[in-house]
Amino acid sequence: MTAIVSTLLSSVLLLFGTGLHPVAWLTWFGPLPVLWLAPRTGGRAAFAAASLAWLAGQSRMWPYYLGTLEMPPPVAAGIIAGTALAFGLLALAFRRLLLRGLPLIAALTVPAGWAALEYALSVAAPHGAWLSLAYTQADVPPVVQTASLTGPWGITFLVMGVPAAVAAAAAPGTARRWRVLLAGALVLALPLAYGGWRLRQPHDPSRATVTLLGTDRPDDTVDLAAPQGRDLLRRYLAAIRATAPAGTVVLPEKTFAANETTLPALTGPLARLAAERHEDIVVGLVLTTAGTARNVALGIRADGGAPVRYAKHHLIPGLEDGLAPGSEFAFLPSGRGLAICKDLDFPGLVRGYRARGATVLYAPAWDFTGDGRLHGRMALVRGVESGLTVARAARAGTLLVSDPYGRVLAERATGGAGFASVTATLPAGGVRTVYSRFGDWFAWLCVLLVAGASGTSLIYRRCAADAARATADPMTA
Repeated sequence: MTAIVSTLLSSVLLLFGTGLHPVAWLTWFGPLPVLWLAPRTGGRAAFAAASLAWLAGQSRMWPYYLGTLEMPPPVAAGIIAGTALAFGLLALAFRRLLLRGLPLIAALTVPAGWAALEYALSVAAPHGAWLSLAYTQADVPPVVQTASLTGPWGITFLVMGVPAAVAAAAAPGTARRWRVLLAGALVLALPLAYGGWRLRQPHDPSRATVTLLGTDRPDDTVDLAAPQGRDLLRRYLAAIRATAPAGTVVLPEKTFAANETTLPALTGPLARLAAERHEDIVVGLVLTTAGTARNVALGIRADGGAPVRYAKHHLIPGLEDGLAPGSEFAFLPSGRGLAICKDLDFPGLVRGYRARGATVLYAPAWDFTGDGRLHGRMALVRGVESGLTVARAARAGTLLVSDPYGRVLAERATGGAGFASVTATLPAGGVRTVYSRFGDWFAWLCVLLVAGASGTSLIYRRCAADAARATADPMTA
């Protein structure tokens, strides 16, 4: 009965503490019931309880994976079942280390193992750091500052580490429980203190502003060669004129489709408007040149210079198979980089922009309505990691401007009958961060911690086996 109750509790907590609309404080409690159970039951039961809890907690993602993202069922099953099995294995390792009298190592293994798994998936899978638990804390400013030191992996470590420390301290037979609790308290208190200090740092506003503008009508990419495309361009031009002049205007991803012949019909009117209003304009489109289609962000310069062209690096598997990826960085003058939607799921790309001097990223985007807020928060975390401002204009999602500390400067959902817009004054410059300089050092530390815990467990097992043989045969001692 205890195993059933613990599994159900973790399932419910993970169901509402993760996913597209997570409740941040519930995430911290999600692993606790099954980790509490682990040393009080058999190995198979501990593994099954943790795996089932994670499986049930992710059940609401099935329709999103299969319907919205159009993932093949085996891929969706692999993500959910694979992470469930990984959580079960971590609970099993946690139990074994506790039974061997190693509570501190047990408490470290769970968060280090999960952070290492997230990092491995971000490198090996085509979705980047998309599956990280870090985004559950994106609306908790003191916690999200940890990303400036460690990337998303440090936030994951916190979320998994605190319940692991509590469960280890509460385990039967744990000696000197206060040490485990003190370690857990430090793991929580030090990052929170750092986050509070960081949020008090002054960051002066600049004179630069950005306006994000978008409409979901029509709800698909429109060819400029068609009357509907020319009408949409006319409406966008009118909507831009209706806003207060801004330093930059950013429109959503794949708003138009164009080729070499029809592209001037877009760049001409936008260039004239940019010069007239003394503001750069960034627009997303599907651009076909020399028979190759790419997802492009086009920066129209107010100074009359040649348009800046950026091709999306990270395309959505399945949905964008017909497009060719880009590989170059692109800038408007004065350190303003261009990116597109899913590119912001990849910490390394944003870190690359920061290393090249970017202080702002303009990102046309296109969400799937239900994931708009979460996907916007992923972009917010990227800004905290690398110390820059992110201005993300998403159709079927959220218009969001966030500063280098993860503070939301402007936000508005799209989806109404007309145009939605927000305007924000940009901070002056970027912020230096440990993560932007040293990258994924913390993820590799987690890998080493897991390896060290495995080695310690093997040494303990060998010593225990030698002691058992010596007890059975005193002549060999």
